[in-house]
Amino acid sequence: MTAPTMIEISKFAIPASDAQIERTALALEENNIHVIVTENGVDAKKALFKLIPDNAEVFTASSVTLKTLGISEEIDSSGHYDSVRAKLTLMDRKTQKREMEKMGATPEYMVGSVHAVTENGHVIIASNTGSQLAGYVSAAAHIIWVVGTQKIVPTFEDGMERLEEYTFPLENARALQAYGVGSNINKLLIVNKEYMSGRTTIIFVKENLGF
Repeated sequence: MTAPTMIEISKFAIPASDAQIERTALALEENNIHVIVTENGVDAKKALFKLIPDNAEVFTASSVTLKTLGISEEIDSSGHYDSVRAKLTLMDRKTQKREMEKMGATPEYMVGSVHAVTENGHVIIASNTGSQLAGYVSAAAHIIWVVGTQKIVPTFEDGMERLEEYTFPLENARALQAYGVGSNINKLLIVNKEYMSGRTTIIFVKENLGF
């Protein structure tokens, strides 16, 4: 059996049961993270755009989930939103690097995904560069994460196993193909609780989306 096949049939690729989703949602709500549960990607996309006003400033973090659902393209290319990423593509990283970093960290809305969510309401996000983490922690006004329910795990230890043994190999392969350079788990964010009620929302999707 090849490594990709082993990853594909991993326990970490199986969407959570309704009971798991309910437990996780209750725990997240207790931790000031609002939860919306959707049946599929179409419904998840509709739920997301109900949360974002027209012409709002939005930054899309790099995410296979967002790309798969067409969310990144809608935000960055439709003209319906003030896309930070679209602005960044027009700037010169050599001469405007600091300005670009500030823009990416402090949008009105930041949309992305995560790598694991525990049933007791904690969120795990890893990053190679850390570029999205400042916004997630506190700099962005509103955070929306779109998350396939296969990312729900019983414990923090399971979440770290998922990240290291399942997510990282897939992301590393994607990065090699896309950029010619592999990825790393260089920086790790653990959200135990959101300090500001109404700031952060997770949209769960009952499908295996992203990794």
